Amino acid sequence: MASLSTASAKPTSVQQGRIQVLKEGSLPLKNGPVVYWMFRDQRLKDNWALIHAIDQANKANVPLAVAFNLFDQFLGAKARQLGFMLKGLRQLQKSLEDAQIPFFLFQGVAEETIPKFLGESKASLLVTDFSPLRQIRKCKEEICKRVSGSVTVHEVDAHNIVPIWVASGKLEYGARTIRGKINKLLPEYLIDFPTLQPPNKKWDAMNLLIDWDSLIADVLRNGAEVPEIEWCKPGETAAMEVLMGNKNGFLTKRLKNYSTDRNNPLKPRALSGLSPYLHFGQISAQRCALEARGFRKTYAQAVDTFLEELIVRRELADNFCYYQPNYDTIQGAWEWARKTLMDHASDKREHIYTMEQLEKAQTADPLWNASQLEMVHYGKMHGFMRMYWAKKILEWTMGPKEAIEICIHLNDKYSIDGRDPNGYVGCMWSICGVHDQGWRERPVFGKIRYMNYAGCKRKFDVDGYITYIKRLVAEMKKRKAESLVGQKTKQQRCEEL
Repeated sequence: MASLSTASAKPTSVQQGRIQVLKEGSLPLKNGPVVYWMFRDQRLKDNWALIHAIDQANKANVPLAVAFNLFDQFLGAKARQLGFMLKGLRQLQKSLEDAQIPFFLFQGVAEETIPKFLGESKASLLVTDFSPLRQIRKCKEEICKRVSGSVTVHEVDAHNIVPIWVASGKLEYGARTIRGKINKLLPEYLIDFPTLQPPNKKWDAMNLLIDWDSLIADVLRNGAEVPEIEWCKPGETAAMEVLMGNKNGFLTKRLKNYSTDRNNPLKPRALSGLSPYLHFGQISAQRCALEARGFRKTYAQAVDTFLEELIVRRELADNFCYYQPNYDTIQGAWEWARKTLMDHASDKREHIYTMEQLEKAQTADPLWNASQLEMVHYGKMHGFMRMYWAKKILEWTMGPKEAIEICIHLNDKYSIDGRDPNGYVGCMWSICGVHDQGWRERPVFGKIRYMNYAGCKRKFDVDGYITYIKRLVAEMKKRKAESLVGQKTKQQRCEEL
């Protein structure tokens, strides 16, 4: 990693390189309020998009509001993901209103709800989060078409430390081609955040009533097929506890073993546990990097390894999804990979499994079954196992096209941090060799990197992992059954009264 030195003085506003003007309005900003449409970066603290929105509102002496649109099961999200998100947003509304910033929650199609709100509030500026996913980009394009000609639209990359369009203007081949570009820009962009200023002018309506209990209950009922998880508590406070907590914080208590143990599925505590919070934007990657910098003198290798994953690999995933429109299909693979996969698409497979069999972990491979069950019940699969898991799907399906579809579907459905560039790139790396190189040619895989059961046995205690997952799943099923009995008893008591 490059030097992590940062500017000594805090900035007073957002760097221009972090902002893209998606639409230039015909009237000056002082003619109406500022609306921040939040979706990817769901936090009050360390949020460049919110900082920019407040800064613009105060310069124009106009009020500011935050708007959030709840998509209906966005890309297959279920109770697990939506429950986590909504409970975090409930906390966020309170934090925003304590800072004198109103929070408006809409349900429906964002292309309709956001322009309507802008029109009703007579807004002059819309500030939005950045996302490389095509559904969000298409949505923003449509919003720009539908809003009044007087409205200006700014997009702020508050998710990446180095803004995606600043780090590189093209699709990068791999970590080695983007690492130097990012590291060169870290002294400029890895800086501390300014103190968040309250809006000078208040919005007319504050303390907006949102029936969070009913909203969350509906989401949990409708998405009950994939239930919530217990090990990960939502919200900014919980996120900072995972990063810096006195009891079990990653940097404060678990960092020293990160570089040596992070690839061992039997040592999950070696991992940071931050991915759900980073995915939902409940913590800033920049805050994580700034805090990690303080531990470098003691654990240099661990910090450097963590920052490689947090900065270079995460931003490489965003780069792929931003510059490659086919980021979730075989068309998004490099030509060498497409050719070798298609050359071997008709190779004889030892096993062929259906989507249902894979989803229910009904294969002849107990290691693969354990990894699938870990994701289904725990909501997260160990990173090393996800590589093996995805490559076996390529080996056990009719061809690479079906393998990618199944891999992404299962990951998006069950992972708490699914529907994310990291997930898409993880599947594409495993199946299509994205950000990898060609290897010795073999049946089915062609020149795509191969992984097998024997290789895993050389890396870690496979039998121990399988036993660990069986015990984990049994405990979770037991707690779920006890919870259902408790709910039924409570309901019977209410009926008796």
